[in-house]
Amino acid sequence: MTSDVTANDPLPTLHGLLIRPALDRDSAAAAALVARIWSDYPGCVFDADEEDDLRAIASHYAAKGGAFWVVEDGQGQLVATVAIAPTPVATGMVLHRLYVERAARRQGLASRLLEFAEGAARRRGAGFVELWSDTRFTEAHAFYARHGYVQMPGERALRDASDSYEFHFRKRL
Repeated sequence: MTSDVTANDPLPTLHGLLIRPALDRDSAAAAALVARIWSDYPGCVFDADEEDDLRAIASHYAAKGGAFWVVEDGQGQLVATVAIAPTPVATGMVLHRLYVERAARRQGLASRLLEFAEGAARRRGAGFVELWSDTRFTEAHAFYARHGYVQMPGERALRDASDSYEFHFRKRL
């Protein structure tokens, strides 16, 4: 699999929204988006010190051989994110940070971003995409199931400020 994950990725638009490669200067806006979304879940605490990938999003994912994309609305405001990075086993990719602003939901954007990330993974020769999702994100679990992801046995504890436990999901490409 190649580690050049931004070259050759088409940059689609959807209803006036632009998906583009993230820049490190997008980090604060991406972190704010994640914090807003987490605030909808009781007990889910956003602690910037625990989210090291959000400090310099483009550099962090590029250093791992991955990529981070953001979605901007017509006014240049960040409304969604998605990232991928290679798994420790070189045949797969991990999906990270698929988040969509409340006001931009229910318009197909999350599905489009997921398809975009899966396409990027396929072009790199990945045989599967996997992800970890907080056990509290039940709507996300249903979303992933509708898109062919299978929940794997067990869960993992993050030992973070939110006392998070996560489920593991995987989809063969």
